[in-house]
Amino acid sequence: MAESMETPALLLDLDRLNANILRLRNKLAPFEVNLRPHVKTHKSLNVTECLFDGGRGPITVSTLREADFFLAAGFTDILYGVGIAPNKFIHAERLLKQGAALKLVLDNLESARLLADFADNSTQRFEVLLEVDCDGHRSGIPPQSPLLVEIAGVLHSSGVKVSGVMTHAGNSYDSRSISEIQAYARQERAAVVEAAQLLRDAGFELSIISVGSTPTALFTEDLSGVTEVRAGVFAFFDLVMAGLEVCRVQDIAVSVLTTVIGHQAEKGWTIVDAGWMALSRDRGTAKQRVDQGYGIVCDLHGEPIGDLIVTGANQEHGIISSRSGLVEAAVELPVGTQLRILPNHACATSAQHEGYHVLTQGRHLGYWPRIAGW
Repeated sequence: MAESMETPALLLDLDRLNANILRLRNKLAPFEVNLRPHVKTHKSLNVTECLFDGGRGPITVSTLREADFFLAAGFTDILYGVGIAPNKFIHAERLLKQGAALKLVLDNLESARLLADFADNSTQRFEVLLEVDCDGHRSGIPPQSPLLVEIAGVLHSSGVKVSGVMTHAGNSYDSRSISEIQAYARQERAAVVEAAQLLRDAGFELSIISVGSTPTALFTEDLSGVTEVRAGVFAFFDLVMAGLEVCRVQDIAVSVLTTVIGHQAEKGWTIVDAGWMALSRDRGTAKQRVDQGYGIVCDLHGEPIGDLIVTGANQEHGIISSRSGLVEAAVELPVGTQLRILPNHACATSAQHEGYHVLTQGRHLGYWPRIAGW
């Protein structure tokens, strides 16, 4: 790695990335389900091509900007995994006209009626997955609710294709053990299978039964009745995933390169040029057993240095000190020393940067741009 690289900079370890992708592929292989990776984590064509060995498989997006970008790059099978808002109908219609096999998501009668009204006056056939609530985490319809059938009926009457159901086991991110993650995976699968059966009994033909979260994808024991798995952060991993024991710290593929710019010796502080604008404000490990501050401090090889973490962050300044808070535990890091900070949340940290400086076996391989915006 060139010591002249300006900091802060976002680094991507290609060897770790490829190993992480292979791990999930190997996990899912016996289940014979499709992987529909979530590209919101990396928002990069190069990374997405790694996920498919250069091919063009099904993807999940979190913004229609992502859908535009990846459609232009040849990815046509796209699930927009956020409940559709009426002000995005025209954009979705445009994507359909451009050749996208776009699937929308909704979970309420109001949205269904609005989409049905729009579809009545459109030349395009919209396709929808109904979102099922498997754990009370965020959005969705209870799997046994007759509202599923009512919504599907409203959509069908206007020519909207109800292709299936989807869910997200968001509560798996609060698990305290692998056994809890496995329990959430069982709950996730059971919810969509039950909802799908309810719709099939009402006469709807479904082709997509979709589940997904990185923890449940990696520790599921049964995917019978499921057709596809969505996950995103598995490619990079982060400290939240490490705190859940979903991965090791050594598996985390992204980090922020930063440089020591000063000290407050009497406080045991080392000051670096990566604040929350480079690291993000995400404090996802604060509620876990080990609070990693704003990130673990590593050397240039990606190995943690003692118990150093970024304990504080201003816009452009990061404060490094011992997790213990003891001044005598401070490590001497001279001005100019370059360090790597492992992130709490790979999606949020990556979003602070325009692209990745890609490393392989410690050597700089190149630069991969990423997209932003909605």
